[in-house]
Amino acid sequence: MKNLRRYWGRLLIIAAAVSAMLSGCKTEIPLVSEIKETKLYTLPQSMIILATERNKYQQLYTSQIWGVELPGGQTFETYLMDQVREFLQEMKMMNLLAESKGVTLTSGEKEEMRKASEEFYNSLTPDDIAYMGVSQSDVRFMYEEYYLSNKVVVELTRDMNLEISDSEAKVIDVEEIVMSDKAAADEVLLKLKEQGADFSAIAREYSENGVIERKMGRGEHPGALEDAAFGLAEGEISQVTESQGKYYIIRCVSDYDEAATQERKSGLYTSRKKEAFDQIYAQFKQDNPVTFGNNIWKDLTFSKDDKTTTTSFFEIYKKYFSD
Repeated sequence: MKNLRRYWGRLLIIAAAVSAMLSGCKTEIPLVSEIKETKLYTLPQSMIILATERNKYQQLYTSQIWGVELPGGQTFETYLMDQVREFLQEMKMMNLLAESKGVTLTSGEKEEMRKASEEFYNSLTPDDIAYMGVSQSDVRFMYEEYYLSNKVVVELTRDMNLEISDSEAKVIDVEEIVMSDKAAADEVLLKLKEQGADFSAIAREYSENGVIERKMGRGEHPGALEDAAFGLAEGEISQVTESQGKYYIIRCVSDYDEAATQERKSGLYTSRKKEAFDQIYAQFKQDNPVTFGNNIWKDLTFSKDDKTTTTSFFEIYKKYFSD
């Protein structure tokens, strides 16, 4: 099953900082006196997120999912609770980082939070409210915390040079023949040079890989294979090229796939931004060790008799604030 942190990755650009912490200059374990305890969220505030995710899963898989056992003897119920707690802890850490860097909400952003919280709260049934014990001020607070945890990423990477060039992100469309024997590949290349040869038909006959057409992005196949592919103009065919024990013959269908290049450019930018922010975030966590003294969920269990149905917290958020 997908980890909820990955599921929420489009909304929170956070990665585990363990490796970065271990590789930093400060390697000693902090003394107990150096670790401060921070309050996480109240039970009603936490229940907004927990109920949202609980109901999404129950609608998909019915209440029987809560008894499903996972490796290690954990049930899906306890797994989900653990993932939501981890999500809330990271959201709180992001807000502590925002506070330390002076990143705050504008009056206009707060007004949008008020509208979003009002819409969400008014969508709740009496059973939802009773299950979560939530007030509209709780909803507004969680929207503000959630928004700020995203805003701090934008603000702290705003002035960094993270741009990706079209050349760096370039994607081309190719057809390829993949073979294990060099001599056989040389023979196929001779066939391709014959007048009227149909590359696609020959590829389907001789290639050991069932996928003939594919896209190639710059940097995905460093070395001879990339040099051969990106050195072709549209319609040209490469020489036999060896890569990792296989022999390739490549035909360039398009030497610039604009739509795919722009999509890849956006993805590379997001990755670069995430890497830049992760360094800041990891250093902050290392320099500000925090424990969360919060055991408010120890008696919580899920039941098919829980009559909460709300699932719209994040959908309403996206209505007011695009990713």
